[in-house]
Amino acid sequence: MKLAIALYDNFTALDAIGPYEVLSHLPGMQTVFVGHEKRPFRTDTKACAIVADASFAEVDSADIVLVPGGPDGLGIATDASLIAWLRKVHPTTQWTTSVCTGALALAAAGILTGVEAVTHWAAMDALAQLGAKPVKERVVLRGKIVTAAGVSAGIDMALTLAAKIAGEPAARAMQLAIEYDPQPPFDSGNAQTASPELIALVMKMMTVGEAAAPRA
Repeated sequence: MKLAIALYDNFTALDAIGPYEVLSHLPGMQTVFVGHEKRPFRTDTKACAIVADASFAEVDSADIVLVPGGPDGLGIATDASLIAWLRKVHPTTQWTTSVCTGALALAAAGILTGVEAVTHWAAMDALAQLGAKPVKERVVLRGKIVTAAGVSAGIDMALTLAAKIAGEPAARAMQLAIEYDPQPPFDSGNAQTASPELIALVMKMMTVGEAAAPRA
């Protein structure tokens, strides 16, 4: 199988690398990082970069497409090159997936129109504006479309998908291999139970914005 992970400037590292660490180890999986052009793309912190070895023009099909998110949700939803590529490649996939605000790109491409999906909690309104039906779940699987909530949920999504592709025993083995056994030090990972002060602090870090038309 071929896994194509989309890259763009200012993506969130774990959105891409979490699922990559799970899915790339499945038997027979070939992984390619793809972007507007073949070059390094830096994450939102600027301290880390991943190289795209193929351009959008060079990848016409994939068994799995993964779109990571980033703090600039508005930029993702208006990235014309990314959206055009998604429209081209989606009909060829067995699975089209996103993590966090990557769902906004799927929605802007028309892939989530009328489809239940999830994104980062701060971008749920933007997701609705783009025609999707937001649901408050960590991983949402609807047909061949799989969306994950914020950042760390990408690992859950990848394990869910691994079970669909290779079977539950293989997915369980992968979970053990990466020792994914979350025991967070704080009970503050859910916006539905977080304090207003904590939510306000996080919102200052986000630039999700409102839905807009794609830009060149």
